[in-house]
Amino acid sequence: MEVTLLSSCEENTLEIARALGEILGPGDVVALTGDLGAGKTVFCKGVGEALGISPTRIVSPSFTIVTEHPGRLALCHVDVYRLSSEDEALDIGLDEILSGDRVCVVEWAEKIRFLLPNDCIRVTFHILGGDMRRLSVAVPDDPRLAEFLSRVRPLIPGG
Repeated sequence: MEVTLLSSCEENTLEIARALGEILGPGDVVALTGDLGAGKTVFCKGVGEALGISPTRIVSPSFTIVTEHPGRLALCHVDVYRLSSEDEALDIGLDEILSGDRVCVVEWAEKIRFLLPNDCIRVTFHILGGDMRRLSVAVPDDPRLAEFLSRVRPLIPGG
């Protein structure tokens, strides 16, 4: 199932991410795609907040690639922007990281799409102009989806 949400500011993006973070469990992978500056790291901060992690600790790990944050559930923040291939991702053990018992949020996930689990949650960011963003959230058939939707209903166009 896919739902489209509108974000008019950074706080809306954080609100959507917190709502998603509240339903995540061990082993969940969230794949983020979108242009530079679209809000992927902001989204990761919101997921982290829902997991009990201070948002000031979550920064774009572009040079680190993988950063793990302890919280109610551990959060593995992955940024594959600087990787040149999926083979490079395999060389650093990213396939094992993505199959662990923590929550993983992957920025620039399109670069490793064949390594992502089939049941991952996919969030695509579209810049509409200014601070406006359209977020397309594709969630596998999961009973937790109803809880997420109830939390973000005001941000669903026509919802």
